[in-house]
Amino acid sequence: RAVAMSVSHSSRLNKLVREQYMRLPQDGKVQVTYVWIDGSGEGVRCKSRTLDKEPKSIEDVPEWNFDGSSTAQAEGSNSDMFLVPVCMFKDPFCLDPNKLVLCEVLKYNRKPAETNLRHTCKKVMDLVKDSHPWFGMEQEYTLLGINGHPYGWPDNGFPGPQGPYYCGVGADKVYGRDIVESHYKACLYAGVKICGTNAEVMPSQWEFQVGPCEGIEMGDHLWMARFILHRVCEDFGVVATLDPKPMTGNWNGAGCHTNYSTEEMRREGGLKHIEAAIEKLSKRHDYHICVYDPRGGRDNSRRLTGHHETSNIFEFSAGVANRGASIRIPRQVGQDGYGYFEDRRPAANCDPYAVTEAIMRTTVLNETGVETKDYADH
Repeated sequence: RAVAMSVSHSSRLNKLVREQYMRLPQDGKVQVTYVWIDGSGEGVRCKSRTLDKEPKSIEDVPEWNFDGSSTAQAEGSNSDMFLVPVCMFKDPFCLDPNKLVLCEVLKYNRKPAETNLRHTCKKVMDLVKDSHPWFGMEQEYTLLGINGHPYGWPDNGFPGPQGPYYCGVGADKVYGRDIVESHYKACLYAGVKICGTNAEVMPSQWEFQVGPCEGIEMGDHLWMARFILHRVCEDFGVVATLDPKPMTGNWNGAGCHTNYSTEEMRREGGLKHIEAAIEKLSKRHDYHICVYDPRGGRDNSRRLTGHHETSNIFEFSAGVANRGASIRIPRQVGQDGYGYFEDRRPAANCDPYAVTEAIMRTTVLNETGVETKDYADH
């Protein structure tokens, strides 16, 4: 007996009919889809417009606006918000020459919206550019049916315990690989710096990695990879959640492990610079926990329990090849004496701009305590 999958109604529309229209010529016109972060700090929104010719650079894409009162970013009496294009990608859904454009959001007075964390991140990255900071972020996520239940799990029960699912193969171990592979190809086509993917420890949980990216590019590429993921899932009729602990109980949570190095860490003898950076991080644990999820650490408190390959949220720890530590130094880096380290604390729903900015403030700009410096006048 066939089991009805919990997928959206729109995913069941005839896609062959859609393809008939997608093949129509555009007469030199170009569709540009503007993508931005909404008032939740987690969700992405988009809308499209027509340009008379293909934009060759981000400067060719005009500013636009939207109704901020409908995205929890403004009041209805003064709702227009500015969309400022910052990074352009090829559109894997409508195909080249059409574009996806990531935007910063500015308020009516041209000041950054509250969830526009790119603005200060860019200032900090400009300050530290001589350090050439490289990042690679490992985005974990969970596939859900439209009913909110993990995709592929029994309707009234649970799959077998964790063990066979991580990097698994086989219909009884892996759920939703079609989505994962479609997302990977779409990111490659778009020009997102996606560098890998794998099935995770909890069934229906997956991970993709973006990087290495230098400076502000990390946040730009991860946000666009997230948008493409949600858009691919929409076509398949399922939902991707970045909740750090989507299932309570003896199941792994979802993080966004952040790999980081500066130029001096990547050189011969760089291990001493890695250890110095970790020492700085150890003295600012509370500050980092506050910015590593959108709710000041409350989301991460459900995940960072000291179990299921996590550290305890209240304690800072570091170790070589230790996945139960706040900071992990890869074994190869310990042997080579140079390379990078991994901050395992960021939650799956973190803002990569906030995470990368915080790491630079602490390890390169030598900030301490819970307050941050305003470098606007420097």
